[in-house]
Amino acid sequence: MEDRSHCLKFFTIVLFCLSLVSAHRVHEYDKHPLSKFNIYKTTPGFRDSVIITATPLILGSEGEGTAWVTVDLVNPDPSDDDWVAVYSPANFNSSTCSVENDEFQSPYLCTSPIKYKYANFSNANYNQTGNNTLKFQLINQRADFSFALFSGGLSNPVLVAVSNVITFSNPKAPLYARLAHGKLWNEMTVTWTSGYSIDEAVPFVEWGLKGEETRTRSPAGTLTVEQNSMCGAPARTVGWHDLGFTHTSFLTNLWPNTVYSYRMGHILSNGSYVWGKNYTFKSSPYPGQDSLQRVIIFGDMGKGERDGSNEYSSKDPGALNTTDQLIKDLPNYDIVFHIGDISYADGYVADWDQFTAQVEPIASAVPYMVASGNHERDWPDSGSFYTSTDSGGECGVIAETLYYVPAENRAKFWYSTDYGMFHFCVADSEHDWRKGSEQYRFLEKCLASVDRRKQPWLIFVAHRPLGYSSNDWFGEEGSFEEPMGRDDLQRLWQKYRVDIAFYGHVHAYERTCPIYQNVCVNSEESHYSGTMNGTIHVVVGGGGHHLGSFFDTIPNWSLYRDADWGFVKMTAFNRSSLLFEYKKSRDGEVYDSFTINREYKDVISCVHDSCGPSTLAS
Repeated sequence: MEDRSHCLKFFTIVLFCLSLVSAHRVHEYDKHPLSKFNIYKTTPGFRDSVIITATPLILGSEGEGTAWVTVDLVNPDPSDDDWVAVYSPANFNSSTCSVENDEFQSPYLCTSPIKYKYANFSNANYNQTGNNTLKFQLINQRADFSFALFSGGLSNPVLVAVSNVITFSNPKAPLYARLAHGKLWNEMTVTWTSGYSIDEAVPFVEWGLKGEETRTRSPAGTLTVEQNSMCGAPARTVGWHDLGFTHTSFLTNLWPNTVYSYRMGHILSNGSYVWGKNYTFKSSPYPGQDSLQRVIIFGDMGKGERDGSNEYSSKDPGALNTTDQLIKDLPNYDIVFHIGDISYADGYVADWDQFTAQVEPIASAVPYMVASGNHERDWPDSGSFYTSTDSGGECGVIAETLYYVPAENRAKFWYSTDYGMFHFCVADSEHDWRKGSEQYRFLEKCLASVDRRKQPWLIFVAHRPLGYSSNDWFGEEGSFEEPMGRDDLQRLWQKYRVDIAFYGHVHAYERTCPIYQNVCVNSEESHYSGTMNGTIHVVVGGGGHHLGSFFDTIPNWSLYRDADWGFVKMTAFNRSSLLFEYKKSRDGEVYDSFTINREYKDVISCVHDSCGPSTLAS
């Protein structure tokens, strides 16, 4: 028996190590587009004959945080490998270089641009005429902008010309509102970004019942991200970008299911005010309240570029599809869970601004709850459970700062939250979840704390598939899960009768039968009633990043698989009836669905491994 035990432990370790290798295979579309720019090899080659002009000079004169810019290019000596980069701040130079190794001691450039386009973009005649007009969409990132023309491609860049400087009318303006639940059911947090330090201005939120004149002002706390808080390159070196100031205000004692209006503000030292836009949100229902409640869940989105910059069409090709579909459907849901791999900045820090701008129409109107994924957290020797370099040196710092979650310690990204009849236990799969760990104890407490008569819909969330997935690499390993994922957790899911467990990480959609210990415990596929007996596991990682693929053999527990971009919508009509829908981002149509209809007695009835000991004594 002892030899068998050692063999099992060895086999588990081998599986885990294999997962680290296979789950992080680097494909061309996994590389960040800006990582292809060999910055340290840049040389100057300015040409007076080249003219690059950007207009308009002033952006956002009506307070907009987004603007289109026209860049006119005249180049008497054009070539296929010319490209135009967007820089902010406009004065980019080597004065603050922090190189990664001894190979480049005095680089000419050491700052990545925000994005770029090839000079012949949408104009095949550029190579003959040297003339082109490019359109860029910029967002306010608290600094001015310039455009640089390079020749020599991305591998051997030569800086040829730099444009005039353009800027937003108020680069420091409060922008990119994002809502999240506080630690209390009747509390909403408002987080935003600005260029105002607490020495320059006092941040606050002005809010009140929509349509009423009475307003309340709630102060905001301010956090920053420093370059030396990054764990490694590129976040600490070429990818660094100043993220300004992150402010969070707590709106408390909210009435349930009530519409409020709000706006962010700053009181300047001279007594004048700077205001953000006006927004509205609907407060959360009381925990257990019986009303129509609608939840959106997806993972692994990333950011898109509406102007065609970079090569995000390969890296995050579905990001804008999902974003636009959710904006279109905004009146028809109440809360969003983005369960890890949020912006895919991967150490190119300016992407975080661009992502918060992309989802602002959603995040400013409904709570936008996030979970931690490998592309936010993982970095060697940083305390993450996995030792990959997927975060690009961010090691969780940026996500933990920019997005509020009701965790006791935001560096440990696990938390619980309620939305009416739903109770959510959100795990952090980038920290140890196994039995005996701090997180395992939290998860058991979270699952055990819910009153299922009031909140019958118990949901588990994690980034990595800790339950079941027939993704190609999990299938090749034979585990069909994140190794060691369900070894301990399935006992908790079964004991506390978790209804649905959601995961991202795998860039596709998959739904299982109600399952326990690899066995389907219910033969139904689309209409569940009475006692469930097990947990339904759902992978919903098709938020926008490049798509994954499935193992050729379909396990008997896998009911529906789809390698496409999409998201899940859950609708609780009351305490007895739930509708689950998988929608594709391309058209918003439903491609998979099921219903659950049951009573309280079905939730608490004993099934295998779910009840404690009992006695016949009276």
